[in-house]
Amino acid sequence: MSTINLNDLTPKQLDELMAQAAETKRRIQRERLGEVRRKLIQLARDEGYSIEELFGAEGKKPRGAGKSVGSAKFANPADSSQTWTGRGKRPGWFKAALAAGKSADSMLI
Repeated sequence: MSTINLNDLTPKQLDELMAQAAETKRRIQRERLGEVRRKLIQLARDEGYSIEELFGAEGKKPRGAGKSVGSAKFANPADSSQTWTGRGKRPGWFKAALAAGKSADSMLI
C-alpha cells in the first residue's frame, strides 16, 4: 500500500480520494456479504437444509413486507374512521381519550 501525503492534496483531490475510498469500501462490503451468504448456503446444504427451511422465505422480502404499512391498531371511540397504527406521534383524539379516562387497551381494534 502506498502512502499518500494528504497535506500535499488540494481540497478537490481530497474529495475525489474520499469518494474513491467510500466506493471501494462499499464494493468490499458487498463482496464480503456475498461471500458470507455463499458460505451459509453451502453450510445449510451440507447439513441437508435450505436457507428457506432455516430462516423462512422472508429473506428476499423488503423490510416491512408481509405487514401492512399502515395497519390500524387503535380507533377513536367517538369516530371509528379515525385510526392510528400505534407508531409515531400520538394523534390528538388518542391523547384526549386517555385524558378523559379511556385506556389504550379499550381503543384497540
